[in-house]
Amino acid sequence: MLNQIQRAKTTFFLVLIFLNAVDISTQIQNQVVAAGSVVSNEIIGRKIPNFVTQDSNGKQIGLQDFSHHRFLVVVFIGTQCPIGNAYVPYLNELHMKFKDRGVEVLGVNSNLADSPNEISQHAADYQIQFPMLVDSQQIVADLFSAERTPQAFVLDRRRNIRYSGRIDDKIGYDFKRKNASRLDLEIALQDLLAGKPVSKPTTTPLGCIITRKSSLLPKGEITYSTHIAKILETRCVNCHHPGTAAPFSLQTHEDSQNWSQMIKEVVQQQRMPPWSADPRHGKFSNDLRMPKSEIDTLVAWIDNGSPLGDKNKLPKSKPVVDGWMIEKPDVIFKMPKSFTVKASGTVDYKYFVTPTHFKKDVWVQASEARPGNRSVVHHIIVFVQPKGQPKGRGRAAIAGFAPGEEPMVFPAGTGFRVPAGAKLIWQIHYTPTGKVETDRCEVGMVFCKEKPDREIIQRDAMNRDFVIPARAENHQVVSSKRFSEDVELISLMPHMHFRGKDFTFIAEFPNGKKETLLSVPDYDFNWQHRYRFATPKPIPRGTTIRCIAHFDNSPENPANPAPDQPVRWGDQSWEEMMIGFLTYVKPEDRSQIRKLNAK
Repeated sequence: MLNQIQRAKTTFFLVLIFLNAVDISTQIQNQVVAAGSVVSNEIIGRKIPNFVTQDSNGKQIGLQDFSHHRFLVVVFIGTQCPIGNAYVPYLNELHMKFKDRGVEVLGVNSNLADSPNEISQHAADYQIQFPMLVDSQQIVADLFSAERTPQAFVLDRRRNIRYSGRIDDKIGYDFKRKNASRLDLEIALQDLLAGKPVSKPTTTPLGCIITRKSSLLPKGEITYSTHIAKILETRCVNCHHPGTAAPFSLQTHEDSQNWSQMIKEVVQQQRMPPWSADPRHGKFSNDLRMPKSEIDTLVAWIDNGSPLGDKNKLPKSKPVVDGWMIEKPDVIFKMPKSFTVKASGTVDYKYFVTPTHFKKDVWVQASEARPGNRSVVHHIIVFVQPKGQPKGRGRAAIAGFAPGEEPMVFPAGTGFRVPAGAKLIWQIHYTPTGKVETDRCEVGMVFCKEKPDREIIQRDAMNRDFVIPARAENHQVVSSKRFSEDVELISLMPHMHFRGKDFTFIAEFPNGKKETLLSVPDYDFNWQHRYRFATPKPIPRGTTIRCIAHFDNSPENPANPAPDQPVRWGDQSWEEMMIGFLTYVKPEDRSQIRKLNAK
């Protein structure tokens, strides 16, 4: 198993995530549901990402809020659907029957005709005993590919769909039996609670069709030249151009046409653009989420055959530098020589040294590390070693590369200082592919146009002293960093390995108040995001940044290579790490931070 992990390629990781090729369900059924419905194996096993919407009382609710339940029953309900309304009393009973066994029932209303007030009144009139969510943007409906009300889904602890379909066969369009001949939803729950596969994971739901907003858009008026090119350039092309880790380019109309059905699937399911932060906490300048209006426009365009439109209306494309996600680097450094990676086995971290030969201090606005051979490079960290400093001391990372990691880009007025005469220390993690390979990595830097006012500083909150028990489902590890001076946070970055489940940064201020700075409820080892604050976050001296992480070492974690083994800190991917990276600057005006702390 360890050799298999070592052979995993970085590009393969990215393609795998994009295509959603990993089957994480306990079983896949190949039968097709009703005509016009999705094929069941596109539903069973699908992982539902965290979403945030409002409940019928106007409170913001996220899927993460139900993470302590073993199973979650999600039922799509409308206020005016007679079949759905007839099932509400039964759903109340189901909720009461299973709640002590770790099951929660959650209602979702995605109907265009139902206003939040009507949904709230409907919940009161029918005495609904479980939470009701208002999905006016139909984000939740798209994530589940829900088609009708009522339609039920069962999610397991990792929020994979294990059942999809009807509640039972008691009520149909032209019949209403005294008793159901099969309690499909309840049987699915009983199977799962007994640790068995669902005996019948998909059934055909009967009820009222959920009209999609995208189906109401004037499709003939939506064209690539007028609407779509700009969306793709803003959301996709920065990664999807030649020479990057993305599996294909989306720079032209032909590109987007050729990949249109894949685009439709991944944006509706929010697998792309990749973004894991809970939107209730923090505002980030590199937020990759695509607004629902843009998703609907894309879907309507694709459903209408992806027309080009008037070529004369094509927007002027932003130039991209082949292979770079940053603008054209002012300087590019390479490893001192190529390295040969053996065909199999474990390759210890490799370190290389490259002199910069800078005659004076250099200030860097953006930097990007990239492999020469993506198939063998798992990660790169490029440290700056100041002249005269002992090895291993005084170092900070100028750039990094890992699956999904973005380049370092610093706010205007700030910069990363590379001292005169400094050396670059490369740390490279290679993963053999089964054949002998060679690699020579490089790092590009974009200099600040003028000397910045403030210097970028890097620290971390790390915990190396932990043991994750074998088969542990939700093991907590905590680390912290206390600031002895006023600072302004620029970015946060959580880091774990295959068993990482979620990660939260909490600021504990000296006045006793607490604030969640960043919550990543669905951590993905394949997307190493650096979350950059939209505006620097003031942190008064005496504040402790506490990082809380949970690890899933159970067999239900599809990426887990050895659930029967305890796990400790280690460099290799099948071991674990727990680090909260903190990037900050010293404030220009400390009085504002002190006023903030006094509130």
